[in-house]
Amino acid sequence: MFYDIIELKYFKVGDYLKITVLDAKTLGDDVPLNVFSDIGELEVYQATAQNDVAQRIENSDVVVANKTKLNSTNLGKCVKLICVTATGYDNIDVEYCKANNIAVCNVKGYSTGSVAQVTVSLVLALVNRLYAYKEAVKNSTYTKCGVPNIIVPVYHELCNMTWGIIGYGDIGKKVADVAKAFGCRLMVYKKTPDNEYCVELEKLLKESDIITIHTPLNDGTYHLINKNNIGLIKKNCVVVNVARGAVTDERAIADAVKAGMIDGYATDVYSQEPLGEDNPIYEIKDCDNVILTPHMAWAAYEARRRCINEVANNIKCFFNGEIKNRVDI
Repeated sequence: MFYDIIELKYFKVGDYLKITVLDAKTLGDDVPLNVFSDIGELEVYQATAQNDVAQRIENSDVVVANKTKLNSTNLGKCVKLICVTATGYDNIDVEYCKANNIAVCNVKGYSTGSVAQVTVSLVLALVNRLYAYKEAVKNSTYTKCGVPNIIVPVYHELCNMTWGIIGYGDIGKKVADVAKAFGCRLMVYKKTPDNEYCVELEKLLKESDIITIHTPLNDGTYHLINKNNIGLIKKNCVVVNVARGAVTDERAIADAVKAGMIDGYATDVYSQEPLGEDNPIYEIKDCDNVILTPHMAWAAYEARRRCINEVANNIKCFFNGEIKNRVDI
């Protein structure tokens, strides 16, 4: 059962419209795409190699994509609208689209609950040392120990810890609500300070016991956490990245974990996806205090249903002359 599915707006069927979905596999097999068929002719590809993009969209009015890169090398003259099935749109050359009268829409807010839920799950798993306690049972250490409980490694209550949040949009605010419910002190770093929790990045790194990252990737946030400032992080801090892989310098993160400079690290995102064996993060995948997940935090079933329905609304609004979720204007 799913909740909060967006009600589709009325759409006036007009001229012929072709919609091409380039990477449906990223949305899951359990989410129906027939909502697009009600708008126009639908062509669906489960995945699309970059070299095949231009040919597949050459007669399309609307392109729906998640991770496929769209830019001057593959966008044809027929495309009127690009719909990203995500909030982030760093895979789209928006400046090129502006110059060539191609509208670009993203989807906002659809995955707030899903990402916040996974963020908190990762924090709790690291802080509570669940990886170690699970292993103690799995490898029979607990069975053979002769005492009714194992309480090593030591873990601590969240109450009175300082939870630093980098990026304070809808997801950051949702995570902040949970942090406060646990009794944590809150610190926030955002581009434009506007509330009592806002501090400089240096202060947040120095004083936080927990750091979670939720900021978009742009020129200002690329390698925001890097080899020059990662040494500021407390040794007993856990760090969770559910934003974009390149917000962190992955080489610096891997080296810090290996050197014991970070108590625990979890990430759901990588600079290149899927995670490659040449990525420095791959070097720490087997560390006990590291949790790596396959970019799934956004993808609760309900969130994916909301996303698809909102993309359909974006298409309908655009061709009805309405402005909705446009990132190119």
